[in-house]
Amino acid sequence: MFGTGKTEAVVVQKGERFIFNLREVNGAMGDLGTLLPLTLGTIAVAGLAPMPVLLGFAVFYIGTALYYRLPIPVQPMKVVAAVLLTAQLSHETLVASGVIIGAVLLLLGATGWMTRLARLVPQSVLAGLQLGLGIALALVSLGLMATAPLLAFVTLGLVLGLGRLPGYPSALIAVAVAVVLAQVFDVPGIAGNIAASAMISVPSVPSVEDIQQALSLYVLPQLPLTLANAVVLTALIAGDYFGERASHVTPGRLSISSGLANLLLTPFGALPMCHGAGGLAAHYRFGARSGAAPLLIGVTLLMFALLPGGLGLDAISAVPAAGLGALLIVAAGELALTRRLFDCKPSCWPVIAATAGVTVWFDPFWGLVAGSGAELVRVAVVRHLQKRANI
Repeated sequence: MFGTGKTEAVVVQKGERFIFNLREVNGAMGDLGTLLPLTLGTIAVAGLAPMPVLLGFAVFYIGTALYYRLPIPVQPMKVVAAVLLTAQLSHETLVASGVIIGAVLLLLGATGWMTRLARLVPQSVLAGLQLGLGIALALVSLGLMATAPLLAFVTLGLVLGLGRLPGYPSALIAVAVAVVLAQVFDVPGIAGNIAASAMISVPSVPSVEDIQQALSLYVLPQLPLTLANAVVLTALIAGDYFGERASHVTPGRLSISSGLANLLLTPFGALPMCHGAGGLAAHYRFGARSGAAPLLIGVTLLMFALLPGGLGLDAISAVPAAGLGALLIVAAGELALTRRLFDCKPSCWPVIAATAGVTVWFDPFWGLVAGSGAELVRVAVVRHLQKRANI
């Protein structure tokens, strides 16, 4: 079933191929640097029940694979996870945020407004958003790598070195080596002691106070990031990577699939989830070219979630943070250094710089606002100079 040569297991659905080989296995692991730290952090620190969290990602990943048939990622919502880790709010507030965000995304996607909004974003601003998100991901990865620098650089060397050799699953080998080194040198895993006593816990119905907290602390900060990164940029990058094969990966459909997942899964204890440009870059960078990669990771997470006694969670948490950081920094470079960036006109450079800078220091929504303003100024200046040249 798996192989690195010409023999491949292929499943055809609606004209697209599911390719099962080692490249797809390797690509499936490419986004672990984003998925595992935030997911296991919310379980270990915020006390979320492991089983529904892992099951939520498994179901969404499998559904995404079967619908899009491309390596479209599934990620935890970063702002929601960050607030959950620092503010220690109730799980009912988390449920309310997932349902509200899901409803908004579903409404924007179903009415077609998401696609209309996506068309208004200039190419220079999109290049800046990608650059800024790539830099932001690199900063996160450096923080993870700093937990065990030597292990991180060994993992990074394996990823980069084996990545140049066709047929070798670099991410798979690098993560395996990182786990072994972590055990030998007593490097802690991504999450510490996670009790298996609360493997299953379904939150209660949110109160009015929970809903108010969800709106102010989760929904309003998260929605702009989701719209910019998980919807608009993901559709754009999918088109860059796969051309006509990604014609069905539109902002509207990404908005609908994210909305449905949150509406259906967060009430049962899943973490609010979305797609993501960085995750797509990571899957692609490590070899994923079909829906097999998200299908494989979804099935794997399903197995880990259903293993008795928390054994699956223990296995996942054994992966060292430094090793995940090494994967993430490679994906960050893939996201930031795009053809769109290098092909732009010199007059677009200030727009790209402004967009990227604000994205790094604040978030993609304000990067989008700043970049759009800078683009309006650029267009006005270019027109003024052209008029003067024609006088």
